[in-house]
Amino acid sequence: MGKILVVTEKPSVAQSIGAVLGAKKRGNGFMEGDGWLISWCFGHLVELAPADAYGEQYKRWSYETLPILPGVWKYRASEGKKKQLDVLRSLMSRADVDSVVCATDAGREGELIFRLVYDQCKCKKPVQRLWISSLEDSAVRDGFGKLRPGADFDNLYRAALCRAQADYLVGINATRLFSCLYGATLNVGRVQSPTLALIVGREEAVRGFVSEPFYIPEIDCGQFTASGDKQKDPEAAEAVHAAADGQDVVVLSVEKQTKTIAPPKLYDLTTLQREANRLFGYTAQQTLDYAQSLYEKKLVTYPRTDSRYLTSDMEAGLPALVNAVSAILPFPTGESLSINAGAVIKDSGVSDHHAIIPTPSIQKAELSSLPSGERDILTMIAVRLICALGGKHSYEAVTAVLECGGHRFTAKGKSVLSDGWKSIDDSFRSTLKTKPDEDTGEDGAALPELSEGQIFDSVTAAVREGKTSPPKRYTEDTLLSAMETAGAEDFPDDAERKGLGTPATRAATIEKLIKSGFVERQKKNLVPTNKGINLTAVLPEDIKSPLLTAEWEQKLKLVERGELAGAGFMDGIASLTRELVAAHRVPVPEYAALFAEASNTAAKDGIVGACPRCGSGVAESAKGFFCSSRACKFAMWKDNRFFGAKGKKLDKKTAAALLTEGRIFFSDLRSEKTGKTYAATILLDDDGIKTNYKLEFEKGGGKK
Repeated sequence: MGKILVVTEKPSVAQSIGAVLGAKKRGNGFMEGDGWLISWCFGHLVELAPADAYGEQYKRWSYETLPILPGVWKYRASEGKKKQLDVLRSLMSRADVDSVVCATDAGREGELIFRLVYDQCKCKKPVQRLWISSLEDSAVRDGFGKLRPGADFDNLYRAALCRAQADYLVGINATRLFSCLYGATLNVGRVQSPTLALIVGREEAVRGFVSEPFYIPEIDCGQFTASGDKQKDPEAAEAVHAAADGQDVVVLSVEKQTKTIAPPKLYDLTTLQREANRLFGYTAQQTLDYAQSLYEKKLVTYPRTDSRYLTSDMEAGLPALVNAVSAILPFPTGESLSINAGAVIKDSGVSDHHAIIPTPSIQKAELSSLPSGERDILTMIAVRLICALGGKHSYEAVTAVLECGGHRFTAKGKSVLSDGWKSIDDSFRSTLKTKPDEDTGEDGAALPELSEGQIFDSVTAAVREGKTSPPKRYTEDTLLSAMETAGAEDFPDDAERKGLGTPATRAATIEKLIKSGFVERQKKNLVPTNKGINLTAVLPEDIKSPLLTAEWEQKLKLVERGELAGAGFMDGIASLTRELVAAHRVPVPEYAALFAEASNTAAKDGIVGACPRCGSGVAESAKGFFCSSRACKFAMWKDNRFFGAKGKKLDKKTAAALLTEGRIFFSDLRSEKTGKTYAATILLDDDGIKTNYKLEFEKGGGKK
């Protein structure tokens, strides 16, 4: 009997699956045992070939060579990963390998990663698909017991390939077009540009906002304060103040309403990223990285999901899971936890993957041994599970209308009737070092018992002054929300895919905008640079419209379901590209001047990325890379033993990657002890005081 080759996305996943299947013997780039061969991809092993692969004329950027529309698409091994591609080619061609199992991440990109490798290796052997949402041993066993024919996912692959090719066509043509027109590198993207337009639009609203004063008359009734109508005219407010000061107050009405707040839904990736940014200040990419690591450690389920529900077959396991989760939380959760499974079970709300929840393996986890970021994210996911299954939070809202000096005043308050799920949520938030701002929607303090006709003698009146506030700049929390809903009002309610990008790609989009110099992080805010503002001004509406991009995402979903041919989708993208090039032949003079000025400034300053401590630009000098803010001490020295010992230099390219991505992968780091090379990722590990670096190895892929 022949062997079966299993192809995973990462070595760590291969090791987890190998432990279950009994494939523990190490080979060169693979493992084997019990009739199984298991190898991995290191993420995208195969990528679309660069433009010059289609002709020498494309090596130089020029308007005359546009548009670039490949007739037959070409592919190549990703940089630094050819060795592993050769390993997979050799394994797929082995005579004793009868079939292949695609075990890359169960989603659109995972399917693309495998299929491109399979095709590049010219493999024709039968394919089966592993589709799981957890890497726990039981989930892996169950998944291999339910392998599906690879052909069942052909449409998913077609949608993934259309996405990649569409991004290539729009990106490479629009980037070259506007870069040639304006003499600066202007990265344009199908999702990136509409997202930039959102940020620029918000910045324009902030800068154009004119604050206006307002005045609110108030009366102090001893145990509470009541407010009159907001006034724009200070004299009108002062007239109310004068009429009410020292007068008696009578209670005209008291309205009481019992209100409830339902438990929150479970996390999908976007809501997890949003709340992690709000609570801990983590970027969307950091949150995704932490969640992915927890998934590979078998502590949470698959993170790249857009569902906030579980399936009915998971209901029976919830009580045991809640008990396991509550036992590891760093605060008391009470003796008895309610489990309202109906609030989280919805089969129709789950497509590819259910919501993100902890796995039963959490009961074996030692939270203290996890990196702080992973610990925070795991705690968030655990708390959300308990809250989502909890009882409703109820309170009594009281609104009292009072009369004084011929004017009406209103007082509001509330009192909690039942804590419900909020007791756990409040316990969790009490452990946070920095308390996030919360919009309660109601005045927090309880009013004293009031009754109609009740009189308060000789109250004191005053006027409170304030100013209208500008719109808030986007944080990653609010931008992710805007990306999720952009253009949604123009789609039918039953549309399956709305907004900009997907949960799995939005973090990368934000990072690309920052890396390209179009957006800066200023503390938690995302602020466009002049370069980003100028680019948005010159881009046509089609390219920066969230509606068009959201429409493309919806069409990709139709391709995925087999309701739209991939060729039809790509014909539309090609037509758009031709029209774009034809419509923009000459630069707009005033913008050309602005881009030239910005280019000269950036070159002079030598900015290579944003400071991880304060968000200012990090500039290159002869000895290293230093924060441009005088108050900040961040520095990355070129003469660095960490890099030197591994046969590397901290050059501009490496520094830029560490500042924008927080990491950089090397396939040829040198071992001081053996002199041999090994593959690993170098991480920037800045603690706010000292700049450090550390290595991250894929499990099973360490030093040799």
